[in-house]
Amino acid sequence: MPASQILTTKDGRFGYEAAGKPQRQSIVFLHGIGGAARAWRRQIEQFGEHYHAVAWDMPGYGRSVPLDEVSMTSLAAALQDFLIRIDAQHPILVGHSIGGMIVQEWLITHPQAATAVVLAQTSPAFGKADGDWQKSFIEARLGPLDRGATMASLAPDLVKELVGDDPDPRGLAVATSCMAGVPEASYRASMLALLGFDRRQALKDIKVPTLVLSGSRDRNAPAPMMEKMASFIPSADYVELEGAGHLVNLERPDEFDAALAFFLKAHATINGAEAR
Repeated sequence: MPASQILTTKDGRFGYEAAGKPQRQSIVFLHGIGGAARAWRRQIEQFGEHYHAVAWDMPGYGRSVPLDEVSMTSLAAALQDFLIRIDAQHPILVGHSIGGMIVQEWLITHPQAATAVVLAQTSPAFGKADGDWQKSFIEARLGPLDRGATMASLAPDLVKELVGDDPDPRGLAVATSCMAGVPEASYRASMLALLGFDRRQALKDIKVPTLVLSGSRDRNAPAPMMEKMASFIPSADYVELEGAGHLVNLERPDEFDAALAFFLKAHATINGAEAR
């Protein structure tokens, strides 16, 4: 299993981790609001045996430079810039939570550019910016910071709220460490970028092979919602992992990797040739 390398693009704009030969088919992992590139390290090393496996630090996270203005549109544009800088042609994109939203936004302007996509524990919409549920969600996440808490102090309880049954202790530790290390300004900006996001009408236009992956105990991206989401995507496979919460790749890594590997075996082809 190849070791993950910690890298930065030549222009210094993006930090990322990668494993596998760069000339291979690229599989690019996008983390959630409380994550980092290193949250995907197990997957990078696992899939780096057969792919060029890459995970970015979202702008403002890890070693990546913050954006002047954070929105789903600017994040999708940043993703395209990142893919160009690592020469990821026809990539497989694996987006978790806000990462999955960024993938959906990116597909609007690049509908045929991906070989396949994985939308993991995510949603096609966050709803109205002034909705009661949305206000409550943002207050629950940002209110403690307003009252003097820090990301490090909040991380243990936030992560425990996100996971499902019997999470892998090592994955739990990684998730907590990643959350604690997120810059407060980036966390706030990413949270606010969710407001008003709604790509439900675009689901029918996703033409590339798609895996919609949920956890039965996920309260942020509930499985029934994700199953409905998958029903609107013409090329979607839907997989629900029993007992898993919102951080499936960390709390149930074996099950996550197996579901992803099964999907890739069926769909990760370029010009009819399976990725080597």
